[in-house]
Amino acid sequence: MKIVKIKQKGVLVPIIYDYDDSLPIVSLKLVFKNSGVVSEKQQGVAKLFAKILNEGTKKLGNTKFNRKLEIKDIHFSFSTGFEAFYMEISSLKENFNFALKAFCELLNDVNFDEKVLEKLKIKTLGSIASKKTDYDYQASLELHKLLYKGSRLQYPLIGDEKSISNIKLIDLKNFMNNLNLSNLFLTLCGDIKFDEINYDKLLDKFDKGKVKKLDFIATSTAKQTKMLKKDTKQAYIYFGSAFDIDKSQYYLANVALFVLGSSGFGSRLMEEIRVKRGLAYSVYARNEFSLSHKSVFGYLQTKNESKDEAIKLVKSEFDKFVKFGITQDELNQAKNFLLGSQPLAKETLFKRMDIAMREFYDGFELGEFDRNLAKIKALKLEDLNKFIKSHTEIAKLSFAVIYK
Repeated sequence: MKIVKIKQKGVLVPIIYDYDDSLPIVSLKLVFKNSGVVSEKQQGVAKLFAKILNEGTKKLGNTKFNRKLEIKDIHFSFSTGFEAFYMEISSLKENFNFALKAFCELLNDVNFDEKVLEKLKIKTLGSIASKKTDYDYQASLELHKLLYKGSRLQYPLIGDEKSISNIKLIDLKNFMNNLNLSNLFLTLCGDIKFDEINYDKLLDKFDKGKVKKLDFIATSTAKQTKMLKKDTKQAYIYFGSAFDIDKSQYYLANVALFVLGSSGFGSRLMEEIRVKRGLAYSVYARNEFSLSHKSVFGYLQTKNESKDEAIKLVKSEFDKFVKFGITQDELNQAKNFLLGSQPLAKETLFKRMDIAMREFYDGFELGEFDRNLAKIKALKLEDLNKFIKSHTEIAKLSFAVIYK
């Protein structure tokens, strides 16, 4: 695994590369940083653009273009997160040159057609409508409104009825033109030599552009609660708080939250809320770390009449956690699981590349995953508890609850 930089239109574009000929497959991914939902001029454009890229070229249309890929067992994937936009090509080695050619054809002839756009808008509006009775989704949205008020994270990443209805082809074209080389890095892995790809042709569609700034969004510590009454059979409880840590402390946070709420059976939340009291089928809390925001996020469902007791228990467990930390036995169990299971995340070439991509994206040197395992193995209880007790902000929970 190594990082190579190529010069394109005056920009040094990093490529994370790993050669592996154990299987005759190749994967190439383009990652445009700070170019996802966060870069939208109008809500819903990023996800709609990802969808229109799956509609084939304007010349061939959806059916003929994608049939051409299917025959060769070629897979294209287009998606957006809050921060980044992703394009991926994967195929057998023998078909990869064909795949690259088809990919360039697509980028140069995106199916920007009014009828296609209207079809995608109708589907998106249908999805938005169906989510109105998805109370997990709705409770999660309400929590984001509490935690990230005034930011793009406050609103659905998919957009809403008004924003989707107002999207025009020019909005999608402008979004595509905003994807540029200055915010791009690539990953390439599989049975292919680095110099077998014509990078000039692959990246010709993208302009040099400028490096985009990603603003950090502070998570609220206001300890708010939003209760919404709906005709539900149970209460949907989502909770979250700030977690103000440096990226060098991620491994500490992962061990800590493993004990508190992300380990399933055996976690404190599961033990207190399900095992001892039978208030929920499942309950969890996990870290949510990105370049734009950092938080603790959790969820449970319970009977409508048990919601207040469940909320009280969650608050109590967080308070005890930051006040007293964890025990040696809990740390030992966490180490045994994390050290035993996390290496499985690297068992395939594509999993290893996903880890490397995340390391690079987050600003680490490659190999951070393995360094963290070594840090976890050497971690002492007193150091972890000192870390936990210094982050009282995670106990300043906000709750969004939908119940009858």
